[in-house]
Amino acid sequence: QAQLVESGGGSVQAGGSLRLSCEASGGITSRVCMGWFRQAPGKEREGVATINVSGTTRYADSVVGRFTISKDNAKNTLYLQMNNLKPDDTAMYYCAADSSRQWSLLLDSNQYNYWGQGTQVTVSS
Repeated sequence: QAQLVESGGGSVQAGGSLRLSCEASGGITSRVCMGWFRQAPGKEREGVATINVSGTTRYADSVVGRFTISKDNAKNTLYLQMNNLKPDDTAMYYCAADSSRQWSLLLDSNQYNYWGQGTQVTVSS
């Protein structure tokens, strides 16, 4: 049973940056695919970025060139560096792990079975 704990959210102005962290238990960051998802009020949860065990990444079109997903297996921590933030990026951000996959880069939230509690990101114009 993996536990995921996000941190690093906050309020910033458009154009600003934030770095989200997700501390994971059980050494899971080195063993399975992990991802970041977000959900804005009234909208469905959407995949933002994912990373597999080898460090290969995939991003949603809306964040390409602005967000970077990375991980530090020694610290069992997943990161999401978010630059040039826009008001449309405002959402609750969740860290997730897909314990059944090591290589697939899926942005479908239904494929992930471990979730953190979320951290709020608010971007003002």
